[in-house]
Amino acid sequence: MAALNKCRNLTTLKIFAFKVYCYPRINCKRNLNLQEYHSKDLLRKHQVSIQNYRLLDANLDPNTLSDFKANEYVIKAQILAGGRGKGHFDNGFKGGVHLTKNPSEILPLAKNMIGHKLITKQTPKEGILVNKVMVAESVNILRETYLSIVMERSYNGAALVASPAGGMDIETVAEKTPHLLKTVPIDIYEGVTDKIANEIADFLEFKGIMAKKCAEEIKKLWELFVKVDATQLEINPLVETDDGRVVAVDAKINFDDNAQFRQKEIFALDDVSETDPREREAAALNLTYIDMDGSIGCMVNGAGLAMATMDLIMLSGGKPANFLDLGGGVGQTQVSAALRILESDPKVKAIFVNVFAGIVNCATVANGIVAACKENPPKHPLVIRLEGTNAPLAKKILEESGLPFNIINDADEAARTVVKLAQ
Repeated sequence: MAALNKCRNLTTLKIFAFKVYCYPRINCKRNLNLQEYHSKDLLRKHQVSIQNYRLLDANLDPNTLSDFKANEYVIKAQILAGGRGKGHFDNGFKGGVHLTKNPSEILPLAKNMIGHKLITKQTPKEGILVNKVMVAESVNILRETYLSIVMERSYNGAALVASPAGGMDIETVAEKTPHLLKTVPIDIYEGVTDKIANEIADFLEFKGIMAKKCAEEIKKLWELFVKVDATQLEINPLVETDDGRVVAVDAKINFDDNAQFRQKEIFALDDVSETDPREREAAALNLTYIDMDGSIGCMVNGAGLAMATMDLIMLSGGKPANFLDLGGGVGQTQVSAALRILESDPKVKAIFVNVFAGIVNCATVANGIVAACKENPPKHPLVIRLEGTNAPLAKKILEESGLPFNIINDADEAARTVVKLAQ
């Protein structure tokens, strides 16, 4: 589990399991997805120094840019995926990020992006439709650094992570040049003090007046982190410009889903247009759905069991097509919906229900499966393993239903069986 050492945003064990466990084509998103321009807007509202920018949509209104002057412009397609600069569009246009010094080139460049699908290493094969393009001031960068504030389980709170090696994956920095990475725990009551801010600015190799400016930006970023209930605020890069500024060029912000009642304005910005419809449906039922590449659908409860289930499938020669986490206080209706969501995936050839019940009631899961299968006969073979609370009753419910379930108590045998059925 080397990935565990790299993980710096463990808002829940569930998110960790979904995000860093290495199976093909996991496309994990948090419940709240903000486009880059939304993140920049939040930074600006909290007095963090950013590039000036404007936003273009399908109207391509030239008046949007009438009062926007810069020596050079960055035109960036707005999608929830990385690798935009090296991507290509379905119309043959190359690159989701372009630079120009000529204002008259901005609208033609944006026209080639908006309304077309951008394909990168992080998008589905068909790409993601671009609806908006951000036009930002290009800054002349002298140095790039890395700065983030994250919730860190080992510190029981927040930690500030910094590196003078910005503009690259922080995981690579941690692995190859660990001396260029500094982590400082933050007392939630004291916050980022002048001492901490100055220490980090010095580690980032800012000098003189620039060190003072950097320290001020660090304190502003901490205030933002607290005020918006963030779980991660990553600035990569935080740059020093040739005109004496410290600027947050790119930002990634994750939020505590439990703080939605306090952050209604931010959560209203949620962009679900790029989210799998099955994932949205599951989320509406307080379930978590993750899509993958294989042929076996997985219904589980808990991140640990999800990982173990996928291991068992892989070790048995199969590949998971998806998995759906029932969580804790699931009801019969949710279980029925979960089975329907799994079956709606065209890649699925068999389904493995693997539940180890503590808070969850096995009988509830069994009743939900039976109800769903009686309403709509199952399209695929079901292998069911239910252990824990009320497991004997659950087995009785399944057996008396008269439905063709494969009820197997041994996890290894159940995995081998579902792999055979999916072939």
